[in-house]
Amino acid sequence: MIMSRYRRSGPSLHRHCETCFSRRCKVSIEVSVSCMVINCRLLCGASFHMCKEDEHSLLCPNEKVPCLNAHYGCPFAMCRSRLAKHLEVCPASVVCCSMEWNRWPLENPDAPLYKNLLKELHEQESLDLSMALRDQKHLCAQLKMRKCFPELMEEQEEEPPAVEEYDNEEGAVGSETVCNGMHVNEHGGPGGGLVNGPSKACEKALKENVVLNGPVDKDKYNLFEKMFSMEMGGCKQAEASASKTEEQNGKNTSSKGSSKRQGTSVEPEKKEANVSHVNLSKTGLAPWQDGVLERLGQEVNPREFNMYIVHHGRMLISFGQMDACTPRERDFVYGSLEPIPVQTLRSFKVPSSYKEKRIQLREFKTRVMTEHKCVGTSDLDMSEKDGGEMDEMFSTLLCYAEIEIRGHKISETVPTDGLYVDIATQTYNFATAPFKSNATLTEITAGRDLKLHVDLDTEAVTLRHNKSTSAFTFLCGHFFRRDEFASHFKNVHLDIQSSLSGWFEQRCPLAYLGCTFSQRRLQPSTHRAKVSYNQDLSIFTLTPEVSASLRSDSQTVPLKAHIKYEDSLSNLPFEVLCHIASYLDSFTLSQLALVSQLFRDICATLLQERGMVGFKWRKKSYSHGGTRWKPTKVWEFSTLFSKVGNWCIDDTPSMAEHLKHCPFYQTELKTEPFALTSMFDNKGKEKQRLVSLFMRCK
Repeated sequence: MIMSRYRRSGPSLHRHCETCFSRRCKVSIEVSVSCMVINCRLLCGASFHMCKEDEHSLLCPNEKVPCLNAHYGCPFAMCRSRLAKHLEVCPASVVCCSMEWNRWPLENPDAPLYKNLLKELHEQESLDLSMALRDQKHLCAQLKMRKCFPELMEEQEEEPPAVEEYDNEEGAVGSETVCNGMHVNEHGGPGGGLVNGPSKACEKALKENVVLNGPVDKDKYNLFEKMFSMEMGGCKQAEASASKTEEQNGKNTSSKGSSKRQGTSVEPEKKEANVSHVNLSKTGLAPWQDGVLERLGQEVNPREFNMYIVHHGRMLISFGQMDACTPRERDFVYGSLEPIPVQTLRSFKVPSSYKEKRIQLREFKTRVMTEHKCVGTSDLDMSEKDGGEMDEMFSTLLCYAEIEIRGHKISETVPTDGLYVDIATQTYNFATAPFKSNATLTEITAGRDLKLHVDLDTEAVTLRHNKSTSAFTFLCGHFFRRDEFASHFKNVHLDIQSSLSGWFEQRCPLAYLGCTFSQRRLQPSTHRAKVSYNQDLSIFTLTPEVSASLRSDSQTVPLKAHIKYEDSLSNLPFEVLCHIASYLDSFTLSQLALVSQLFRDICATLLQERGMVGFKWRKKSYSHGGTRWKPTKVWEFSTLFSKVGNWCIDDTPSMAEHLKHCPFYQTELKTEPFALTSMFDNKGKEKQRLVSLFMRCK
């Protein structure tokens, strides 16, 4: 069935050619038997019978075919032999970086180092600080307050469903109610009778229940309504059989004389009145009707009977139609079994070294008396300053860290054994409480002064928690072409990010006291460049440093020339600009395309060679209320900077030069002589020397 899609639409193979694979076949050419042997027209070197030419085009290495990623946006078509090589540079072969790192919250966010760093945030650009602020921003946007503080959430006021006002007149004629798309006559007319139809009494009781007991759960109501409506067919079938018997009785009575009709003119009216009061509770197939299982056993086969029990077993038990378990009197397997007395033999002797804990004692007199009591901080005599409002950021991060490291909340009920449970309580005093239902940490702390709450150092590997559910695990998540991914991972994650703590960027040894001095130690070996971090795009960038000679030449140009040749680069020919743009990296091309329409057209010429294509999914809404996700092919450049093969140590001064004038480096000058540690000897004790030690061993 599947192979039929790929069968050749032309005539079938000849009888001889179908089994012939010789390149030097000399069989004579006959109609419907064999044909001549030819060579491939694309010069791949294959020889075959002419009737196999279409079949060979599916395997020919020189056949021009579209890329394997053509459905994902790749526009290239090439020889089949170059498909594998093309996948390395295919613009649709996109790789997502899955590098992860952990960054834990700070124990003391008010340390002098973090305060001083935020004061000099715009003056000195630190890579570790910029990356930590970016991670903190993403972390606060993900953390939900409901998970840690469900008791501090605002109570959502559920709007009661609109209850329709029904007419209280009992004698309304022709009133009908729509139930599950079916019109049900409330007065037992030909529209379907009272079965499964909401009567006046039911609707009135429903209205009173809404007023007294609050709103009705719509989902449960619709579910029960659907279950009851499934039995409508059985009730209708019972009514149809009752109406047939009534018609037969009417035919029998009509065969009698007209004299009897006149004498019994009052009887049909009585019969019609009794029909409307037929007791359907003993004729239908609903679970709440008496004798339903007996009627089902006579009318349906065993398979349908078992399916009815499976679907309606709970309702049958609720309405008393069947027992939840087989009574002992009717159980032929376990009904006659007698309970066997169990004899316990205790042969284990408690060791003498075993000591019972107080919680394991079962004697009432030896246990400590406990009582249920609500505790708080009111009996601690704490002032308002000591027990004031708590920081939402610090408390939330602390609660999430407790969940990730220890696997439970700070205040959580923990069972000690099968009988005793430790119930823990924690009181929080937040100024912004109560919180909204879907409030995040970013919404709670909006408008406050910037404060660092996460550590500057990162962990690349950890075994302390499950990464798939960690709140403190951050993902790179950037997309690159397959030929760019190796350069990105090496330069960004291996060379820069993993070496920020002391190797790529070196901080003052007195940073714990509040010194914010830092210096970059590494530079690209081929040219001088500055590494910076873009928090908006969450990427590292490499900006080459312009030599002083070029800067001096640009400063000597007069002001009028600046105004006249302000956009001199755009005056160059289009071909020259395209050649210049070919030397730029992907990130620079993405920024150059934002300058003007001219440079956007220039960068567009390099999209197929340097860019990548992918799907952007957008949710489309229709007028009838439905929605659908539709993909759109989007071309873009990646965030990769120029490849750096090797790094070299820059000619930066030693850290000792900074310590000479560091304001946090306080020297202690000694004017009086003092004894060194090696010169100190306890009185009455001989110095332990290596020679004396060997002499003692002899």
